[in-house]
Amino acid sequence: MKQQKRAGFSSSFGVLAATLGSAVGLGNIWKFPYLTGANGGAGFLLIYLLATLLVGLPVMIAEITLGRRAKVNPISTMEQLAPKGRPWWLVGVIGLVAAFLIVAFYSEVVGWVFAYIVKAIDGSILSSDRHVTEAAFASLISNPLQALLWQWGVLLFIGGILMLGVTKGIEAIAKKLMPLLFLLLLLLCAVSLSLEKAGEGLAFLFRPDFSKLSAAVVLTAMGLAFFKLSVGMGTMMTYGSYFRDDQDIPLTTLRVMAADLGVSMLAGIAIFPAVFTFGFAPSAGPSLVFITIPAVFSQIPMGQALMVVFFILAAVAATGAMLSLMEVPVVIFHERLGWSRRKATLVTMLSLAALGSVCALSNSTLAGFTLFNLNMFDLFDFVSSNIFLPVGGIAIALFAGWAWGKDNFRQAISNQGRLRNGTLANVLLFLLRYISPVLILLVMLKGLQVF
Repeated sequence: MKQQKRAGFSSSFGVLAATLGSAVGLGNIWKFPYLTGANGGAGFLLIYLLATLLVGLPVMIAEITLGRRAKVNPISTMEQLAPKGRPWWLVGVIGLVAAFLIVAFYSEVVGWVFAYIVKAIDGSILSSDRHVTEAAFASLISNPLQALLWQWGVLLFIGGILMLGVTKGIEAIAKKLMPLLFLLLLLLCAVSLSLEKAGEGLAFLFRPDFSKLSAAVVLTAMGLAFFKLSVGMGTMMTYGSYFRDDQDIPLTTLRVMAADLGVSMLAGIAIFPAVFTFGFAPSAGPSLVFITIPAVFSQIPMGQALMVVFFILAAVAATGAMLSLMEVPVVIFHERLGWSRRKATLVTMLSLAALGSVCALSNSTLAGFTLFNLNMFDLFDFVSSNIFLPVGGIAIALFAGWAWGKDNFRQAISNQGRLRNGTLANVLLFLLRYISPVLILLVMLKGLQVF
């Protein structure tokens, strides 16, 4: 009875917008385009697409399908669908822990983005002198009060949206933010393509250079394909529990994958022509967005206004990802502990503010504190990316492919027989059983520097 009253996404566009919002993040704006260019352009892109079809997409489909079938939080989903006596509920716990660890450090980076919207508006970072932009960024991250306040402000902002609920909060915001994201990207692309060396930037992104392809590059593409779609951390299972019963899950995930790739490519088109025109190195890394981008925009007509647009764009991308990550603990506390959604959100915000503070202070008060030669920011990133997410992804693939049963999987994928996709279901089962877990394990071993 209780499940019938459970909130969910109200429209197909809402499903697509929210799921895409989860997949799109700050990595789309800089890291993905850079890795594409640095690892062979179009050649790397082809490997990434193949890896997505073999690694990311099958696990994403499985995770969403499990969530929709159970229509509860990730821990309860695995309890409900697993054979009796089997501890598959631990997969939900892994997702919960991963979400907490990721938000703990990611909320700090998002805080920098929001801070830079203000800095872009007042013009204090608009300079072609790299020393000025480096000093501005160093001042932000080394000031403990600023670091904490911006992080807590982000948590409060995201928490406020989550308190509105699934339909009026997550879905309503996603419906507005995703079209805005594409509009801002297209605006920046139009300006960037008019620059003198736009051709060099586009060649960096798209010209195939097969001499750069190697086993390490293939593993990089596989890792990107896995991490890019937000699988293995309970977010897609949670959002899947809000999916409509008539939603075509494979088609929706394919659209999300295509749109996610489109955002990344548009971001590359928007950024790299300007980077090459003004002689900056297209290096990767979150901090370089805050150091290089202001210097680039300082040399473009209407540069300050466009820089404001860029950081609003980055904030939009980060907001969708943050919503899906924080929704994991919120729905678990709400349903498992019987708390109101407001209380669950408040406890999540306060817990993340406490846990995240050790990451926010990693460049100031806690700069000298390390574990395993990593500061807290880097440690949380390493553990979540290289242990919890791959383990969660492997477990979901094995559960959907083996433990849940092929008949259950086929029924769920076909919307109880209403969709004629039996061949697709068989292909997905084969990938989930034999291919995806092995490839994710290779990504995990590479991340742990086993080879």
